[in-house]
Order: sequence, then structure tokens, then C-alpha cells
Amino acid sequence: MNQERRSAPRFPFVASAEIIEAASMSRLAARVTELSLCGCYIDTMNPFPVGTTILIKILRGDLKFQARGRVAYSQPNLGMGAAFQKIHPHARQVLEGWLQEAQIKVLVADDSPVFRKLVEQTLSERSNSLIFAKTGREALELFTEHKPALVIIDWIMPDLSGIELCQHIRSKSQASYTYIIILTGKSEIDNVVAGLAAGADDYLTKPFHDDELKARVGVGLRNIELHQQIQAKNRLLEELALTDSLTGLPNRRAIEDWASRQLNGAARHDFPFWVVLADLDHFKTINDTFGHEAGDVVLRKFSDILKTNSRRSDICGRRGGEEFLMILTHVTTEGAQVLVERVRGEFEAVKFNFGGKDVTVTASFGVVAFEQDQEPDFSKLVARADEALYSAKRHGRNRVEMAAIAT
Repeated sequence: MNQERRSAPRFPFVASAEIIEAASMSRLAARVTELSLCGCYIDTMNPFPVGTTILIKILRGDLKFQARGRVAYSQPNLGMGAAFQKIHPHARQVLEGWLQEAQIKVLVADDSPVFRKLVEQTLSERSNSLIFAKTGREALELFTEHKPALVIIDWIMPDLSGIELCQHIRSKSQASYTYIIILTGKSEIDNVVAGLAAGADDYLTKPFHDDELKARVGVGLRNIELHQQIQAKNRLLEELALTDSLTGLPNRRAIEDWASRQLNGAARHDFPFWVVLADLDHFKTINDTFGHEAGDVVLRKFSDILKTNSRRSDICGRRGGEEFLMILTHVTTEGAQVLVERVRGEFEAVKFNFGGKDVTVTASFGVVAFEQDQEPDFSKLVARADEALYSAKRHGRNRVEMAAIAT
């Protein structure tokens, strides 16, 4: 990851804004990461619609979520065609994939080529991706493959009826909601009730008027976007519940959840597992002397150093106050010692300036390894790391103390 970032192309502009919201996109963080790895992101562009989906929303001047890259495109009020012509090719590839993923997929299942063509012509003006099936079985296969957000089903087909197809779709466990419209020549109230009871959201009687189909599909798309926005907000709330607001690191709950799973894996598959507990030395003095804002600066800097030295197989987070946890996996004793010592040294080397005075802050570390003959109990490992940490404090602070092997 770091090597990719170092080798990414850079651009000579300074950004004044960046993507900070994509309410209907489920992978905003991944997309921002892709753009930052390309060394670019969009600047000064107003929010624009893609069909009925608002793809990205950009606020100027807010650098709270600044990406690591540079501006790829900075001319406002141009259409998407002009924008894509001017955008840097590295960013263009990412954004084209983003746009394609944002399109609503619509599956149309009807054995009649005439009605399939009518639906295609009616919906062709919308920026949606249309998928067609001639039979119920084919529709099920395409549904599993493409996971469309909206499905338009004919009531009568040669193998599966629209009712059966609707029941199959509803029985499948899905991460996102599928809106289903049944096309039927049966207008009797009993048939309508049966279709809705099977899981359909709406129905349309054949022959239908083009505008009515457009209107009902529009209702479905609004429902889909509402579900997507709710899902995005739920994911954000879940992330916030597991994130320390000051440092952006995982919080205690997130670390314990992740570490418990990894510890069980280490016990089963016999790979190294280390718990590192860190505590900033004399941190209360920083707060008392220079204020809590200075203390926050110190905490964020230490967090940055932890993140920089964490691999994909590790996790680091804030346990609370000035205490931090690192979990290291798949690393030897020597490798763990070198890594923790590097973190200690990098933090000691930082020169803070508070109120015109240069300040150095240090940290002490307690390190413990999971041993295969011991019970895989994460809380006990943390307790042993805590003992090693206080041993480091007693022996002068600003040092790494390795816990003795448990007996």
C-alpha cells in the first residue's frame, strides 16, 4: 500500500476541496482511497446527478477529510462529457468505474419480445443499466449474478410464474433491498393482493401506458435511493461506534472484537500474536502546562506514528486517555521488538512547539506474546501487557518491556 502511494503520479495543483459525501454509494471510503492512490481527486465541482442517483457531493474549503492526492480536475460548471475529457487518465479510470457502479441495475423478466422491447424503449432515457431475461429461470440466474436494485416481472412465464419468481427473490438474503414491479394482464383484486403478498412492491396492468411505467419505475428508484441512504448512514453510525473521534483510530471495542477473532485464529493455526500496550509518559503534565488542545496534538501525532508502522495484518487503536493498543500478527519476536522500538524512537524524535517552547514527549510500552499452551484469552494478555508496561514505567519510562513467558 505504501509503495503504491509513493509511486503514484502527482499533479502541480493544490486542492481546496474534496469528495466528502456519497449518500447513495456503499463504498465511499474505498473510492476515496483509490483516488488518493492515483494521486488525484475532484475539485470545485458542483453536485451532479447520474440518473436519479446523486453520485458525489463536494463542499468547498472543508479539508477535514483531506485526501493525500492532488487536483485532477478544477473547472466548474462543465457537463460530464467535458469533465471526463479534461480529467487526468488515472482519475478517469477510477471515476468511470465509480459511475458505472452507481447506475441502478434493472432486471426485466418477460417471455414476450414485444413487451421486453416496449419496456426497453420506455426506460431508455434513464441512466440505468437494463438486463433482460426471457424466462423465470434465466431471471433468477441474472438476479444472482447482477443483484439488480429493481426488477420488473411478467406474471405469466413458461417455467416460473411472476409470483414464484418474486418469492424466490424475497427468500434470498440480500445486503440491499430489491424493488419489484409485477406486470400482469389480471386486474382482479384477488390477483393484485396475491402479487403484493408474494413480495411485490407494485403492479402494472398490461397493456400499460409509457408514462405510467416511467412513473412507477420512478417511485421504485426513489425507494431504492432512500434504502441506500439509510444503509449508508447505518454504516457510518457503525463505523463511528467503533472509531475514536479524536484520533480516527479504532476504539477499545473495535480492537477487542478484532483481536479476539485473530487470537482464536492464532490458537488454531499456530501463528504469532502479540499485544502491545503503550502509555504516553507524563501526559498529564502536557495537559496541565499547555492545555488540552496541546494534549490532543500529541495524541494525534502518536496515532499517526502507530498507523504508519501498522501492517495490514495488524491493528492499532486508542484504548482510552493516553493509552494505546497494538496487535501484531505473523511476526517474530525480533520483528515485534524492532517494530515497537521504532515506534518509540520516532515518537521521541518529534519536537512539539507549544507556546513558543519546544517540547519532547515519550512513551512506554509493554509487550506480550500469546503462547500456544495458554488459554486464548485476550483480556489476560492485555493484563500481562499492562504489567510489562508498568515495569517499563518503574525502570525509567521511554522504554519497551517484553513480558516474561507465563508459567
